[in-house]
Amino acid sequence: MFSEGFFKGLVVNYFMEDCIFCKIASEEITSYKVYENDGFFAFLDVNPRNRGHTLVVPKEHIRWVWDVEDIGGYMEVCRKIAMAMKKAFDTEYIACAVLGEDVPHAHIHLIPRFPKDGHGGAIKFNLIKSFTDGEMKEFATLISQNIKK
Repeated sequence: MFSEGFFKGLVVNYFMEDCIFCKIASEEITSYKVYENDGFFAFLDVNPRNRGHTLVVPKEHIRWVWDVEDIGGYMEVCRKIAMAMKKAFDTEYIACAVLGEDVPHAHIHLIPRFPKDGHGGAIKFNLIKSFTDGEMKEFATLISQNIKK
């Protein structure tokens, strides 16, 4: 008989080979990169809920945020990016969401909020905004330039 671990390994390997976030973090697929260090990679969401909407992922394929061994390091990267967003977009409010339902790879959404941004009191995840390639590049640059080293 097969052990439970055997099947878990098959599932993890399947997701790693086909995982879009693994491919983005390894730069096999291009993205609007915002930040990178040895363990984490941050890039603009291609289905943004507001300008500057960023996803922060571990480079290692990990299914759930709460399974990231260096959770403190993960949160510090998110904090660093959120602080840069506040400066880049002149806003005090950066929404943070951990969902994990759309892509089977740990990821944290950082979404700048603005007056009259159409979301109301909470992010409406079905409200996807459209920006040009040039605007997306500008947003990524603004955030990157405001990250404290």
